[in-house]
Amino acid sequence: MDALGDVIKENLISWFIKMQLTDYDMLFHESLESSWLDKVDRRYSWMKRTLLKYEEESSAIFPHEWSMPERLCVEFCHMTKKGLSSLMKTRGADLDVKLLLFAIQKTTTFEKFLSNRFVTSSYIESLMPQKIPKEDEQQEHNEEPGSHPRLQQDSSPFLGMISRCFESHLNVYIESQDRNLSELLNKFIGDMKSYNPSVGDGGSVAFPSAADLFIFYKKCLVQCASLSTGPPLLELTSIFQKYLREYSERVLTPYIPKVQTVSSTGPRLTLTGIRRDTPSDVKLTNDELIMACNILCTADYCLETTQQLESKLKEKIEDSLSDKIDFNQQIDDFRTLTSSCIQLLVQDSESTCVSAFNVMVKLPWSSVESVGDQSTYVSQIFTHIRNTIPLIREYLASARKYFVNFCHKFANAFIPAFITHLYKCKPISTIAAEQLLLDTHSLKTCLLELPSVGSNVIRKAPASYTKLVVKGMERAELIVKIVMSPHELADEFVSHYLSIMHGDNDTSNFQRVLEMKGLKRSEQHVLIELFKVKAAAIQGSESVGVSGSGEKGLLGMKKLEIVERLMRPRTDSKIK
Repeated sequence: MDALGDVIKENLISWFIKMQLTDYDMLFHESLESSWLDKVDRRYSWMKRTLLKYEEESSAIFPHEWSMPERLCVEFCHMTKKGLSSLMKTRGADLDVKLLLFAIQKTTTFEKFLSNRFVTSSYIESLMPQKIPKEDEQQEHNEEPGSHPRLQQDSSPFLGMISRCFESHLNVYIESQDRNLSELLNKFIGDMKSYNPSVGDGGSVAFPSAADLFIFYKKCLVQCASLSTGPPLLELTSIFQKYLREYSERVLTPYIPKVQTVSSTGPRLTLTGIRRDTPSDVKLTNDELIMACNILCTADYCLETTQQLESKLKEKIEDSLSDKIDFNQQIDDFRTLTSSCIQLLVQDSESTCVSAFNVMVKLPWSSVESVGDQSTYVSQIFTHIRNTIPLIREYLASARKYFVNFCHKFANAFIPAFITHLYKCKPISTIAAEQLLLDTHSLKTCLLELPSVGSNVIRKAPASYTKLVVKGMERAELIVKIVMSPHELADEFVSHYLSIMHGDNDTSNFQRVLEMKGLKRSEQHVLIELFKVKAAAIQGSESVGVSGSGEKGLLGMKKLEIVERLMRPRTDSKIK
């Protein structure tokens, strides 16, 4: 047979294959109903019977190295792909997702059958042009024996030989998943309307709908990737992005609780800024607090899972399309949701704290005659913290980083608001200042214990949180101590203020302290003028020290005692 030459050999092979497939072309002609996708499995059954017939009748005729069964199957695949492509183009209106998936499943199963039957031969190898992997993937391949770079050609040329014809019609599949996700989202919205959180549930975290959504995404991703890793998978990515956005906007955001307020005239200072209206003490209920925590945990779950989804899609899709996979907008949406929920939890404590601070301001501090237990406004804040914080901590147990974040934000808002209202307490007697100092210390202790209040397990607060509270409340304590200081010796009083307030040269803050002491305008004027002189001198000396040679000379030192000694006049000036 080899003596016939390559041309005659190829002509003989072509004639034989054409003869074997003549019946196939007649049985499954486009004009016949048997050619449609619902009967695609009959095509593959026919081919299996033909292979058996060849083994029985013709295998002894042709040399093994001619690979006649492989050649016969390859030609069958080419004919089938061409016939199915033509059919789907002609009868596109009759194509639905169920029929498409049925045809793809039967086709891929047949392709796997061929790939397992014809593992290796010179002819099979000739059909497998190797793709060149990227350098980094090639390095990984070289470093890890037995590993296979992603860009390596499929293990068999039969995989995809027919099924690629379905790729251009996968829009039917994508549109079907779009409809399925729309129905699923409406179900989630219905579940949210009937959702009723209960304190007794304890430790509930993300809504089940979030897990259901990503489980559905995973099934779609696996199924689509088995059909195509090209443009159809990119279209599916757009569907994923669409419904992540809708889940955020329609399922989570509308159900974030809102603090209801009853307005009255007059500006007020709040923990979150200055507002024109004063709210009544309308707080979130326990169920609303739980809802806010659940939404926060759900948004956090979606944020992390979306990042994983993005990575998996980039891994599955063709490298030429990998850069087009971008979920940054969806990740930002969920991150914004978590921030909104934390801010809401902080804002919920706002009404209680501001109300308590207003009580503090209205107390008759000038007529306090003795120091007693903590004041009523402190007890009011304690009660709120003991009732609210343990509940928030319990429902953020699965996302403790957000509870820590909440504690930071609460302390960061509480302390400046407390100091602002502290300045409004006037006039203050020495005894009243001692009571205020006791109250300030109690609030400081309360804030330090905030992360573990009401917990059976005492956990040490994060160092950053402790530092924030200690530094902030120390300033409040220093303000009260300044108020307690005698002011008759003007020079010593001003120097003492600049010393313990760490060089605070803000004239308005100094004036607030004088007003807290109940000094007259004339008395304030003398002290303020002296304060301006000393503050300017200290600021100038520090500037010289910073711009100098860097040596530890007197001008370079920041010790306020040294500066005061240099600036102190020879005789003490008194307020007459």
